[in-house]
Amino acid sequence: MTISKRNGKYYCRFQLNGERHHKLCSGAASIKEAEKIENAFKYKLQQQQNGVIPKEEKNLPLYKLKQIYLAYSETNNRNRNFEHNKYSVNIIIGYFGEKRIVQSILPKHVEAFKEWLRVKRGLKNASINRYLEILSKMFNLGIDNGSLSVNPVSKVKKLQEDNHKVRFLTAEEEARLYKALPEFLKPIVTTALHTGMRKGEILNLKWNNIDFEYGFIELLETKSGKARKIPISEKLMEIFNKLYMDARSEYVFINPETGLPYVDIKKSFNKAKEVAGIKDFRFHDLRHTVATRLVEKGIDLLVVMDILGHSKIETTMRYAHPIPKRKSDAISVLNSYN
Repeated sequence: MTISKRNGKYYCRFQLNGERHHKLCSGAASIKEAEKIENAFKYKLQQQQNGVIPKEEKNLPLYKLKQIYLAYSETNNRNRNFEHNKYSVNIIIGYFGEKRIVQSILPKHVEAFKEWLRVKRGLKNASINRYLEILSKMFNLGIDNGSLSVNPVSKVKKLQEDNHKVRFLTAEEEARLYKALPEFLKPIVTTALHTGMRKGEILNLKWNNIDFEYGFIELLETKSGKARKIPISEKLMEIFNKLYMDARSEYVFINPETGLPYVDIKKSFNKAKEVAGIKDFRFHDLRHTVATRLVEKGIDLLVVMDILGHSKIETTMRYAHPIPKRKSDAISVLNSYN
């Protein structure tokens, strides 16, 4: 074994079963550390040569990573995410090219992709970071499968995401919004405001998730991975009963043009907001509205946490921020003390 140092970096050079190898000992700060990394290289190569793990493909086309990722996503992600992930992967493939050799993609190319998403597609930092996460996962899956050894996205810094201004719907805004909503959106928005469910959970809600006898919704596939039950209000039960009478699918909310669940409702929701004169408000803020209203009425945070399906109480506290009036009421208590 031969360890050399150039420009402050350690390299190893060795021969194994007739094959010569020359690699950078990334992260090594001494010869001993470089030797440990070299031994790890040799162990991996021996496993590949013995068929224990697959050999790295020298000219791996990007479309193979796409296939690996989509198979993983379909198996492990919720239904509400798979179609979106497939769309995002197609954007990535469209930029780099499906026949692009994966090993030729360097951090500088990923940086150029970031800029393309910002300039050409007009995406915000948060959306750009989601694309980077998917691209990074594609590379990591390639590494896990033994087809790759390096993930260039790991060397690329994510963009700083602007925190969305805390926003919840007032009663007056709610009345304006309902007047502007198209009919198909009204039961969807009501479900959001009476359950605190996420948009994806609502759009992929099935009739077998609804227990009409005992009056609750049972969600088995959630963001936290834990099933949860949400009681159904009287108003929402009336809506479900009416929809069930005309049900022609296993899904509750169906696009009549496709016969399938709505993929997204952003365009229609944004149009209604514009007509209603409601600004700086996302569909997800309906969920925040539920948390705010529950806390405002004095509902225990642990109960709110259970309804929203948070795994940590800190998350619930972030959503259910203190209401200004309640803060004033709290301070007024101090008037009784000297």
